[in-house]
Amino acid sequence: MSQNWRSKFITQGVARSPNRAMLRAVGFGDGDFEKPIVGVANTHSTLNPCNAGIQPLVDRAIAALRDAGAMPQMFGVPTITDGIGMGTEGMKYSLVSREVIADAIECSVNGQMMDGVIAFGGCDKNMPGCMMAMTRINVPGIFVYAGTIKPGRWKGKDLTIISAFEAVGAYAAGSMSEEDFTGIEKNACPTVGACGGMYTANTMSSSFEALGMSLLGSSQLASPDPEKADSAAASARVLVEAIAAERRPRDIVTR
Repeated sequence: MSQNWRSKFITQGVARSPNRAMLRAVGFGDGDFEKPIVGVANTHSTLNPCNAGIQPLVDRAIAALRDAGAMPQMFGVPTITDGIGMGTEGMKYSLVSREVIADAIECSVNGQMMDGVIAFGGCDKNMPGCMMAMTRINVPGIFVYAGTIKPGRWKGKDLTIISAFEAVGAYAAGSMSEEDFTGIEKNACPTVGACGGMYTANTMSSSFEALGMSLLGSSQLASPDPEKADSAAASARVLVEAIAAERRPRDIVTR
């Protein structure tokens, strides 16, 4: 039973020879045009720790998609972070960026008639942007959360990014030493990952699980841990199964 239910319109038949020629240039072979094409919405960037750990997850997912019989096509998605832009003119772009992200994913997936999409996100804006896009596109999709950051430590105490914000006030008020102020800044974010704590990113990742758009338990894993990459690969396999199941009712009806 065909799983390339949508992408076949750009890969099948004599008239699509130019399409296939271009796809061959990016790694398609003779047997690949019958496989489902899965979009991989990659929000990796080094602009912030929230998204700086995404590329290894994408790599694992791409390998899993290929092993499961799909053809992944990765594309980039822009992102910004409130934690760095706040208090500047850059924050004028924050809320707007969600629509830009959603539009970028929708354009890529629908523009090339992909059969499904796996979207990666790790911060306040690209996470809802990915979800908005998947609801618009209406093809099988799954979201992979980049994962939370690990806690920092300073003088025996756990730190999060909130510790750095609080330190600004304490230092300005004269109730914190320069040593502690600098120590907190240097140790608050020791790894890649979203802000530690039930702030926006971790809260949204939990809600995505509840909605059935992410694998159960996937929101609890820290970004740099090996289990996070394992979860990304598992998400890819589940998506391919969903794509295969997507067409069964209609195929039965039309026979």
